[in-house]
Amino acid sequence: MAEAPALDAVSRRWAYASGASSLLPLLLQLPFRIGALVAGTALVMALLGSRGRLPGLLRMPLVLALVAATLVLAGFNFGRDTGCALLAVMIAAKPAETSTLRDARSLVGFALFAPFATFLLDQGPLSLALGLGAGFVALLVLQRLSDLESGLARQPVPLRRRALAIARLGMLGLPLALAAFWLFPRLGSPLWGIPERALARPGISDSMKPGEWIDLMGDDNPALRVVFHGETPPPSSMYWRGPVLWDFDGREWTQPRGVRELPPAAFVPGPVQWDYTMSIEPTDNRLLVSLDLPLAAPDDASLSLDHGLFADRPQYGVSRWRMRSSPPARYQATLDPVQRARALALPSGFNPRTLALASQWRREAGPDDAAIANRALQWIRDEFAYTLTTPLPGRHSVDEFLFDHKAGFCEHFSSAFVVLMRSAGIPARVVTGYTGGYYNRIGAYWLVRRSDAHAWTEVWLRGRGWVRIDPTAAVAPERIYDTLADRTPGAGGLLGGLGATPALEFSDWVRRGWNDLVLGFDVERQRHLFRPLGVDDIAPGHLILMFGLFGALALLWMLWLSQRGERDPDPLLRAWHLVGRRYARLGLERGTHEPAQAWAARVAAERPDLGPDLLELSQRFSDWRYAVATGTQRRLIRELRAHRPRRRDQGERR
Repeated sequence: MAEAPALDAVSRRWAYASGASSLLPLLLQLPFRIGALVAGTALVMALLGSRGRLPGLLRMPLVLALVAATLVLAGFNFGRDTGCALLAVMIAAKPAETSTLRDARSLVGFALFAPFATFLLDQGPLSLALGLGAGFVALLVLQRLSDLESGLARQPVPLRRRALAIARLGMLGLPLALAAFWLFPRLGSPLWGIPERALARPGISDSMKPGEWIDLMGDDNPALRVVFHGETPPPSSMYWRGPVLWDFDGREWTQPRGVRELPPAAFVPGPVQWDYTMSIEPTDNRLLVSLDLPLAAPDDASLSLDHGLFADRPQYGVSRWRMRSSPPARYQATLDPVQRARALALPSGFNPRTLALASQWRREAGPDDAAIANRALQWIRDEFAYTLTTPLPGRHSVDEFLFDHKAGFCEHFSSAFVVLMRSAGIPARVVTGYTGGYYNRIGAYWLVRRSDAHAWTEVWLRGRGWVRIDPTAAVAPERIYDTLADRTPGAGGLLGGLGATPALEFSDWVRRGWNDLVLGFDVERQRHLFRPLGVDDIAPGHLILMFGLFGALALLWMLWLSQRGERDPDPLLRAWHLVGRRYARLGLERGTHEPAQAWAARVAAERPDLGPDLLELSQRFSDWRYAVATGTQRRLIRELRAHRPRRRDQGERR
C-alpha cells in the first residue's frame, strides 16, 4: 500500500488549530485542574509533533500516565464528566503522532467528538457557538487536506472562498434541521438515561458542613430565574426553600431518611399568596427550591414532610415549574413525639459550653421559649460579626464559634443557633436554599444566583408551630467585615456593583431566552406550538404530516441551492469554461477528453485567424492550473472573459 503523503508545516498547523478549536468548548466545562492538564498536554504534544512523529515506545507510557493523572484528579470517580475528560486527554495526545495526511484527517475527525461530548455537560449558547465554530474550522482543514492530496495545494484557494463554500453547505441543511427540531414529534420521556456526573455540580445539597459553602457562595452562575404573575414579594421576603436538615453528628448536618416519603405537614396560609414560574438550571439531582412555603407540589414533583420540593427525576436540563406559595400564619401547630425527638437530638460529647449556657438561659427564662430565641438574637446583634474569613472548625465547632471566634457566615450562624436552641429544649432545624434575588429590567424577571445560597433556621414555638428565624440577618451592619461583594465585585446576593450593569442584564436575558426557546422546548410546548394561530393542540400524527410537508420543502430548497452551486467555484476555471462555450457556438467545441492546449492546437489548425490568441491563453491557463504561473490570476481571468472569437463569415464578436 502506498505511503500517505507527508504534511507540510502549514497544513500541520491547520490540523492543530482544528484540534484546539474542538477541545475548547469541552475544556471550559471540565474542572479547572483537569482542563489545565489537557491544555498543557495539547501544547506539549503539538511542539513534539512538529519535530516529527513521537516513537511509539514513548507515546504509550505517556498516554497511560495522562490517563492515570486524569483519574487521580477526578478522585477515581467514574461518570460522564470523567469520560469527557479522558476523551479530551486522548485528543490532546494525538498531535504527537500527526505527521502524514492520514494522521491529520484522523486528528480532525477524532477531535470532532469533543464538541459533541460538551453537550453532555452543558447545552448553553456558548457551547453551541464554539461547537459550530469547531465544525467550521474542521471543514476548512479537510478542504485543505483534500487539495494537498490532489496536488492543488500549490495554488491555494483563498480562505474567503473556502468559508463561503462551507457557509453554502450550512445553508443547504439548515431548513431541514429547523423542521426536525420544531416539528418532529418529541417523546414525553427519554428512551435512555445518561450517566451521572462523577464530580457534582456546585449547588445546595441535602447536607451541610459549616465552612464548606465558601466555594458555592463565590459562584456567580445563575441558579434559577423567576417570573411573578401578579404581586411580587420584596427581596427581603424571598426565601427560596431547599432541603431541611434535621440530623447533626457534631460536624455535619444531614437530611433524615424517609422524610421525603411522608406527606407535607399541615400549615395555615397567610393572607398573601405568590403566583410565579421558576426556570431552574440543571442540578443533576432531584433537589428543587420554592418560595417559602409552597401551597402544593407541581406535576412531576413532590413535597416532603418539611415542605422540601423534590422532582420525580434528576434534573439534567433546564426545568420550568409553576408554583403558588404563601408565608404561613401557623405551620404545624402540633409536633408529634417522633419529630420532636428528632428536632431536639444532639450528639453526646460535643460543645459542653453551649450546653451549659443553654441550661442557664432555660433556668432564667422558665418555659418561655420565645424569650430564649430572642435573647440569642440579641447576643448575635451585640457581639457577633459577619466574615468569610473563618478558621477550620475543631471538635467543638459550635463552642468555638459562639465563645471564641464570634464571626462567620450563614452556615456557622444557623448551625450554632439550632444547637443552642436544642440545648435549651427548643425543637429546631436548619433550612438551606437561597435568599433574595436581582431584578433584570430587560427581561422583567428575578435572577437568583448560586452565590445567593443561604442557610437559616426554624424553631418550633408552642401555639405558632415552626417559625423562621434568620440569625445571620441579626448581625449589626457595622460588624459586616468581609463579604463576597468585597472580594469579587459583582458577586453576592444582589450581584454587587457589576451585577446591575446593562451588559450583564442583557447577557443573562439572552441566556434565559435560549433556555426558553431551545432547551425548554419539550413535548408539551411542541403540542401548543401553534396556539398563537388559533390551534390549541396538535396531535402527534398531525405533527408528522407537518414535518413531512416542511421536510419536503426543505429538500426542494437543498436541490435548488445545489443546482445553483454546480458551477465550478474556481473563478479561473469558470472563465475558461466560458471561453469554451463561446467557441462551441462556432462549431469548435472542446471534447471532454481534450486537454486545454491540445484543443487550442486543433482550433488553430481549423481557424488560423483564431489560433494565436487561443494558444496563448490556453498556455497561460495551463501554467496557472498545473505549473508555475507568471502574472496575476485576476488579469488572466479578465482576459479570458473578454476573449470573443469572431465568426468567419460575419466577423462579429461573440
